[in-house]
Amino acid sequence: MTQTSIANEMPLRERFLQGMSHAACTVNIVATDGPAGRYGLTVSAMASVTADTPHPTLLVCVNESSQAARAIVTNERFAVNILRDDQFLVSDRFAGRSKSPNGDKFSNVDITPDALGCPRIIGSLVSFSCRLASWQTIGTHLVLMGSVEDVVMAGSGSPLIYANRSYGRPMPLWRDSRETAAQQA
Repeated sequence: MTQTSIANEMPLRERFLQGMSHAACTVNIVATDGPAGRYGLTVSAMASVTADTPHPTLLVCVNESSQAARAIVTNERFAVNILRDDQFLVSDRFAGRSKSPNGDKFSNVDITPDALGCPRIIGSLVSFSCRLASWQTIGTHLVLMGSVEDVVMAGSGSPLIYANRSYGRPMPLWRDSRETAAQQA
């Protein structure tokens, strides 16, 4: 297998975007509610920072031009809902690819307040309730650090994945060796 450099064919930004399209990421709805209002949006840039502090920390990156970005900073709290693989229509709604008749992203989406009063999507694979610990603007995005106050997990399911500019679901490439040995016996 050979790799081809396209350094002379595309600007660095385009090569970066093309390269990042191959990074498989979970699909997450980040939502907030408080004095600045209730807002939510779809993000793929979410990661664990540390579990070894009094409250674990995660980060999310949100386009600073979104209404949700400034509301999160003002409300100082947010929920990160990792979607299940059958919730792609919820992702499309919060990404703005589909609209509800009344324009409310939360319309016809089952939600309940989380431990901090932010919208938790019922049926999401995992929901993290976060207090805003810090934030920084980098380029066009706010990098938000969330101090995790609570975690709610669904009983089962697989995460919705976004890679190669489409939705997918994870699939095991191999089975546990004990399972394989038992099947061969």
